[in-house]
Amino acid sequence: MRRLSLRDQAYEAIKHDIITCALRPGEYINESLLSERLKFGRTPVHQAIDQLKLQGLVDIIPRKGIIVRPVNLAEIMQVAEVRMINEMECARLAAARASKSEIGVMRDILAKADKARNTRDIEALMMLDRDFHSMLAQSAKNIVLSDLLRTLHERSLRVWFISLNDAEHLKKVHREHEVIVEALVAGDADRAADAMRTHILSYRGNIARHVDPAA
Repeated sequence: MRRLSLRDQAYEAIKHDIITCALRPGEYINESLLSERLKFGRTPVHQAIDQLKLQGLVDIIPRKGIIVRPVNLAEIMQVAEVRMINEMECARLAAARASKSEIGVMRDILAKADKARNTRDIEALMMLDRDFHSMLAQSAKNIVLSDLLRTLHERSLRVWFISLNDAEHLKKVHREHEVIVEALVAGDADRAADAMRTHILSYRGNIARHVDPAA
């Protein structure tokens, strides 16, 4: 594995704080304090902030500073619309292209997620959800699509801490993932796309119930 640059290390650390809501939506970021806390120099932190802005996770407001982008229902739904279009196609491609080993990795992720769900380890579930969708995208064998989906999914992840606290919904999400894998095993592209559509619709519905439209 390649060694991450200091900029990339800072980016991953700050991004993790944002998607786990350690840095909460609407919170202002002080680069000096962030550098001190994370043990990175100002330059890699500043470069990381620029990258996070491009990813839509922070805003830089003139004369005010850097702010973690607030959770906005309209924006979240727009991201979900783009995910719907692209992840359905991703599932179709994966049904035709996924290797046995890639499907095996997805099954292992689901097994770990089942354990994390039983212990209500929300952060672990969130990261495993990211890993599942990442492996699904990888199995589609399209680098451009994979890069796009990674950005979209990470913009969606931080609402886990806001919306996914219902045990029954967590169980439903797990089953939705299982159905996607079952379609991949069968090599059924239409079934895989339909399963992904159901999954994204479920995500959208849950978000609409938990995120304040006025936020």
